Amino acid sequence: MNAKTTSIVAYITFIGTIIALLAGDKSREAKFHVNQALVIYITDLVLGIVMKVIGLIPIIGAIINLALGIFVLVLWIMGFVAAIKQNEKEVPLVGKIRILK
Repeated sequence: MNAKTTSIVAYITFIGTIIALLAGDKSREAKFHVNQALVIYITDLVLGIVMKVIGLIPIIGAIINLALGIFVLVLWIMGFVAAIKQNEKEVPLVGKIRILK
């Protein structure tokens, strides 16, 4: 896979991120997007656990769950669009986290 394909595949489910990590291009651009996708999926996992606890609060919990879900969706869309355009633009709040070197 070339860098653009690797970058795009990284955002298509967590399995796509693993495939991009193992079989994808090893260029700096591709690693950037694989890292961003990995950070987004880990953020989604952590917020999912938090949302289970917050979801126990009747009305406020539902509103917060919806807001956090939309937040993760927006992060994913921003990362996916940046991969398609081949931009190395970090997603807000969690984009500075580096898992891959």
